[in-house]
Amino acid sequence: MRIEIVTIFPEMLRGFFELGVIAQARAEKILDIRLHNLRDFTFDKHRQVDDRPYGGGPGMVLKPEPIFRAIESIKSKLDAAPKVLLMSAQGKLFTQSVAKQLAQEKALIILSGRYEGIDERVLTLVDDELSIGDYVLSGGELPAAVITEAVARLVPGVVGKIESVEHDSFYRDDLLGAPQYTRPPEFRGLTVPEILLTGNHEQIEKWRERAALEKTLKNRPDLLKK
Repeated sequence: MRIEIVTIFPEMLRGFFELGVIAQARAEKILDIRLHNLRDFTFDKHRQVDDRPYGGGPGMVLKPEPIFRAIESIKSKLDAAPKVLLMSAQGKLFTQSVAKQLAQEKALIILSGRYEGIDERVLTLVDDELSIGDYVLSGGELPAAVITEAVARLVPGVVGKIESVEHDSFYRDDLLGAPQYTRPPEFRGLTVPEILLTGNHEQIEKWRERAALEKTLKNRPDLLKK
């Protein structure tokens, strides 16, 4: 899978993709993640990517010209048509279901917004605006990293065992994952549920299903309404 990220701060993301399962997947050529500095697509000597908003108001707005050039340049070098995503607090909420859909794509272009936003004309090139939550960040770099991580885990071969992904929260039926335990079986008076020590996989699976429901009811009862 090819993921192209456009940002004015590529150094914010570089280290994130050089560690963990993503770094391993890149080394094994399962993922091809490339960072692009938006300023490289400007033609003025100051490499200006923003300007004051028409109509007045605080802050600065990302200009359309470098973004158009960036997306068009990246698309011209791709074999498969990419899905273009804009990180935006105004976008639709990113969920595990959306991650599953994006994991089926061969290529993604992720545009990280900054300042007060982007020129609205850029949306003519965008397939989806995505938000990782109902709050505002200074830029789209962290959302770009979050979405890349969530999508990458669903690409075959990135995570060693597919079972690890299938037992994640939200993977099935929008439920949270069941509680997890490891050695020792007793620590400071806190014990592992006895059923997990029996080796009875059928009963363990039933316990996990019930425990997942209980955790969802406690922490995210809104999910059960679905």
